Amino acid sequence: MSDAGIHNDNLVKYTSDYIESGSWKKQRVICILPAGKSVPTRVALSWRSLIFPPNQPAHFIATEGAEVGQAYSDAIAGILAHPELSQWEYLLCMEHDNLPAPDGLIKLMKRLETNPHLSAVGGLYFTKGEGGVPQIWGDPADPVLNFRPQAPRPGELVECCGTGQGFTLFRLSMFKDEKIAKPWFRTKCSLEEGVGTQDLAFWSEARKHGHRCAIDCAVPVGHLDSSTNVVW
Repeated sequence: MSDAGIHNDNLVKYTSDYIESGSWKKQRVICILPAGKSVPTRVALSWRSLIFPPNQPAHFIATEGAEVGQAYSDAIAGILAHPELSQWEYLLCMEHDNLPAPDGLIKLMKRLETNPHLSAVGGLYFTKGEGGVPQIWGDPADPVLNFRPQAPRPGELVECCGTGQGFTLFRLSMFKDEKIAKPWFRTKCSLEEGVGTQDLAFWSEARKHGHRCAIDCAVPVGHLDSSTNVVW
């Protein structure tokens, strides 16, 4: 390495990486943080460690005491009604029991910047407990829509039919698509509709209108069981 520095010695590579990251343009992000009562200290510290694009605005919205589907839908409706926030680029969902890596947001942004056909990309986390499965829900190559968990592919981007929302980055623009039924996120639990979590209920509708998603297996996210302090 010369005295010019690592980046100057590899200027073509680092310039290409910088352009791909998209941090030279607006990458404003709104973070929605739903919690029933509180957030464990361990999770709060992981959020505090997140790296954001340099000199870009970030806004945090906490929702407390609401059912998770309602919390997301109400928060997004408020964002879209706001004259400034409604013009921002990204929406990041971070749930009270998920532990993202410091560089997780930067990596998800780069994935969306380099994959314009995707509306959302999530980090890789597993359901809690022994035998937990990766939350890479459904294989788009299957002609019949399903949400069976796919196997992770280390370091790769895996397209799927739906993501969890523990650590998922959305293009805010997708929520301006009037064709997607509202409320966007709705937990299903009835004889008429069957049973479904708010995240997959949303994606079953969004996919009908051309929206696609993926999981970045290079972005690991821990899933904390606060009752035992075990991270799955």
